[in-house]
Amino acid sequence: MDPAAASLSATQRRVLVAVKRQGEATVDELGETLQISPSAVRQHLGALESAGMVTSRRRQGRRGRPANRYRATERAEPVFEADDANFSLELLGHLQAEAPELVATVFDRRRRQMVEDATPRVDGLSTDARVAVVADLLDAQGCLADASELEPGVFRISLHNCPIWAVANEYRQACTSELDFIRDLLPGASVERVTHKTAGAHTCAYDVRLRG
Repeated sequence: MDPAAASLSATQRRVLVAVKRQGEATVDELGETLQISPSAVRQHLGALESAGMVTSRRRQGRRGRPANRYRATERAEPVFEADDANFSLELLGHLQAEAPELVATVFDRRRRQMVEDATPRVDGLSTDARVAVVADLLDAQGCLADASELEPGVFRISLHNCPIWAVANEYRQACTSELDFIRDLLPGASVERVTHKTAGAHTCAYDVRLRG
């Protein structure tokens, strides 16, 4: 892990998580979310900005005044990676060198196991109820996931973090596997990825449309 990431305080991590969940946020918005004073938020954001983990831009505020809006940078990703991410990347590298065709097989087998493990959680549920469970499952994997209803019959599952960021950057099969995992658990809906972190977005987001 980046030494700067390892040295973050518990509150700095909370601030960083809040920034990632909201995509972009002002000092006041973060203070309301975390129930800490704006001055404390500014102090922690200053440390995170110095470490290169957040950046800011000036935009019109809610009360008509310009305000800095903060968002996480790629430098923040290692804070949320699984501890074994580098080891997994190394093993996949060896597999790629020895038998490239097996890389996709490994991701597919992992997806099928995840679907099997998750199926009891969604059995018997309506498709719209399944959406919330799928978001919870992804959140438990470290994706900082949530689900919202955009309009009747249309939902969005947003993943504000990638716990296997290094792997996903190197092996796009990981991203395909994630999409297929969601589709497998939501057979009564069409699922499309609408934003992608590896393409520069601050979330991976999936739009779910109920069929008929």
